[in-house]
Amino acid sequence: MAPSFIQSFLLNPSRNWFAAQHCKTLSKRLRKYGLRYDDLYDPMYDLDIKEALARLPREIVDARNQRLQRAMDLSMKHEYLPEDLQALQTPFRSYLQDMLALVKKEREEREALGALPLYQRTIP
Repeated sequence: MAPSFIQSFLLNPSRNWFAAQHCKTLSKRLRKYGLRYDDLYDPMYDLDIKEALARLPREIVDARNQRLQRAMDLSMKHEYLPEDLQALQTPFRSYLQDMLALVKKEREEREALGALPLYQRTIP
């Protein structure tokens, strides 16, 4: 389903001033801890994200885990990254979106063909 004009206007930072301000604020907050936007996805919440992370190269997953640990450490100490390191951060450089789109496409294709799900959530 194609997004409506109103949705594309409201969610596009180049068209909507409020969306641009939200993007700017989010970028500033992510830079303080050295995180990327894709680091905020929780693999325990969505199994597609868990599968996408499993398919990524080990170096990328290790870098993600290191960023998350550094952010938790800084948060516990009530500190931020130094200004020079904050300037080097790229919070909206995506590493997960392409693989996540592929995993979702494969899952939808399996559902359309009537195949069993590749993974299922189980309650322990």
